[in-house]
Amino acid sequence: MEGAIVLYPSPAIGHLISMVELGKLLLKHYPSLSIKVLITTLPFNTGSTAPYINRVSATTTSITFHHLPTISLSNSNSSPHHETLAFEVLRLNNPYVHQALVSISKNCTVRALIMDVFCTPALSVAVELNIPAYYFFTSGACFLDALLYLPTIHRSTTKSLKDLNTNLEFPGLPPIPSTDMAKPILDRNDEAYERILNASNHLPKSAGIIVNTFELLEPRAIKTISDGLCVPDEPTTPPLYCIGPLIATDNRTSGDGGSHDCLKWLNSQRSQSVVFLCFGSLGLFSADQLKEIAVGLERSGQRFLWVVRSPPAEDQSKGLVVKSWAPQVAVLNHDSVAGFVTHCGWNSALEAICAGVPMVAWPLYAEQRFNRVVLVEEMKLALPMNESEDGFVSAAEVEKRIRELMDSEEGNSVRMQVLAMKAAAEAAMSEGGSSRVALSKFVESWTRG
Repeated sequence: MEGAIVLYPSPAIGHLISMVELGKLLLKHYPSLSIKVLITTLPFNTGSTAPYINRVSATTTSITFHHLPTISLSNSNSSPHHETLAFEVLRLNNPYVHQALVSISKNCTVRALIMDVFCTPALSVAVELNIPAYYFFTSGACFLDALLYLPTIHRSTTKSLKDLNTNLEFPGLPPIPSTDMAKPILDRNDEAYERILNASNHLPKSAGIIVNTFELLEPRAIKTISDGLCVPDEPTTPPLYCIGPLIATDNRTSGDGGSHDCLKWLNSQRSQSVVFLCFGSLGLFSADQLKEIAVGLERSGQRFLWVVRSPPAEDQSKGLVVKSWAPQVAVLNHDSVAGFVTHCGWNSALEAICAGVPMVAWPLYAEQRFNRVVLVEEMKLALPMNESEDGFVSAAEVEKRIRELMDSEEGNSVRMQVLAMKAAAEAAMSEGGSSRVALSKFVESWTRG
């Protein structure tokens, strides 16, 4: 099969990693393809991508990266959300995306453009160049369900979600507290809300939506979307391709050689005895919150491995505190790890599921509060970490949830469910599994013509 697939990810490192994993999956089963990745540089920190890009370039020669010219932003933007700035940069990128696609087309046939939801402005470029455009949704089908239905909710009220003080009823989902929706869409007067609503309206206009999930993980949401119930005013719903779980087996973005010390430490611990705490590349806590976590961990009596940007000074007699970074996939798959306190980023949740590790859900940003509801209420794969109104989590709550996860009937129930989903994930990605079939159908969709 000749031709190129162009991937256009959001600049955030987690989105880039997921998109590159999709490229690797395509190459594994369709090795004659070439993968071109368009790279955007943002004027604020989203986690350094350069080491990751360099490593992929060195190890996977069929994936090449095309850096788009840097966009400079005016200071007129009033939205407090990074997402708004990302949308604006990606809107301003359109002429460069057009230029890149035309340039790539001179040397090979561009079979498809696969883009992140943040990259919605590029849909018009693909239409202009007659290139099939697909979305790659880097969160789960449940959040896709909610985004597709957002325009319907928007038309049903004049209030912002933050002011509704009610549960939102999405088709195919458990009730979602309105304040648990992603922060950028809580205020309908915020520019971020307008941009995301626009993306929601454009999702059904694509050639298809690829989702990093698998059928048995989110059966209700997947069926609801496929049946068209999330877009009641659209004539059709684009095909849904659930091709996951895509997991980066080595997603290091740091060159810190000390990271493997934590694996050595885990080797010295008893089987299924350690709680792992990690909160993503943007997960930051106040000094007071760090102290509460430290006290809660000590009081829980459990061994722990805690990854934190600025560790507290106190001695941690029962655990290991790692500054900044740890090899998360390797840690989760280590025999001594029995629980995972996570920020509920979708990549991290999938990594835990594939490792068979139950979770305590402690969301911090983006759509993570929504993910907590789904992981706890719909999937039964996590216990909730509950915070006060100002977002603060007490040492008592940290202690309670860790004890519950490691030594209670409810914790054991979550553990059994996660192990069942681990087996289901392996089956989905195997020959003849649902995700392999979905990948084949996706490729067929742009090769038929």
